[in-house]
Amino acid sequence: MVVSGGVLVGGNALISKYTGAVDAGSGSLIGDPAAATAKSEIKGPLNILLAGIDPRDTKTAPLSDSIIVAHIPESMDQVYLFSIPRDLYVEIPAFQATGYPGGRSKINAAMSFGSSVGNGEHDVKQGFQLLAKTVTKLTGIKTFDAGAIINFGGFKKIVEEMGGVTMTIDQDVKSEHLQPNGKARPRIPGCDKCAHPYTGPQKTYKKGTYHLQAWEALDYVRQRYTLPNGDYDRQRHQQQFIKAMAKQAMSKDVVSNPTKLLAIIEAAGDSLTFDGGGNGVIDWAMALRGVNTDDMTSIKLPGGGLFDGGKYLGEKLSGDYEGFFQAVREDRIAPFLLDHPEYVNVNS
Repeated sequence: MVVSGGVLVGGNALISKYTGAVDAGSGSLIGDPAAATAKSEIKGPLNILLAGIDPRDTKTAPLSDSIIVAHIPESMDQVYLFSIPRDLYVEIPAFQATGYPGGRSKINAAMSFGSSVGNGEHDVKQGFQLLAKTVTKLTGIKTFDAGAIINFGGFKKIVEEMGGVTMTIDQDVKSEHLQPNGKARPRIPGCDKCAHPYTGPQKTYKKGTYHLQAWEALDYVRQRYTLPNGDYDRQRHQQQFIKAMAKQAMSKDVVSNPTKLLAIIEAAGDSLTFDGGGNGVIDWAMALRGVNTDDMTSIKLPGGGLFDGGKYLGEKLSGDYEGFFQAVREDRIAPFLLDHPEYVNVNS
């Protein structure tokens, strides 16, 4: 858009510079980088795997706190978003790169088991490869057409550059982590290993539609402990956030403002790592330009706790989740949802 408008001289070079910081480059997320070749045309159906992580240094094994799959049908005019519960107890495949033998664990640990590169160092891109294999084993989706790692700390910069984001909050939420002024809540002395080590006033988000500052939006979508349905409510809020972000990004205030647009792309370089299977992020943006943000459907997968005796192992899916995964593989989510309307998040 910037180049076609003739606003900036050398626009192509600037776009390449900033998006180059986003593209995964030689560090493939979804397959062998040597085998990745640009497709002449990106066509549906498509499946994109997204993982959200907290900021960590290379000495700390990463955990995928948010796992979302975006499915684009053959018509290329819609997006279906569904979340994989972070505590879902699954079979994680063996991974040769780290010598992990395979086993059952919470799915958010897959990145950790796949990230070690020796000398106490960890590579989140390598860890994502095992996460992708794990989600493939769970869902039966043979390959992902694209993948992205979202660093929550850096992602805040994108929201700031966009001037915040307008969201509809569908339930009252109290923050576990922040005070009403946005500062961290004090920790209870001597309670470093407590499940809930914070005390004092809490930031509260009331039902309604608000324009949230970056720190408010990120805090809101990360809450789960204070919610009646825990991580299942949080999954819905994160999907709502993605939809709100997409709508904001496509607004005239952003796409017609080259200074703001380039600032957002530059901020993305600090928070996003993208692997388009041989195609860059700009190629994907062009391929998906026909998707209307109002046609993003948020999907909830039913589930609950899994116990061994009285010991909590994690979460398990329930209902016809296998039928849903089959519908994803066969690109017939729309008819599945007609038969199972309870899978649609009506508040998204």
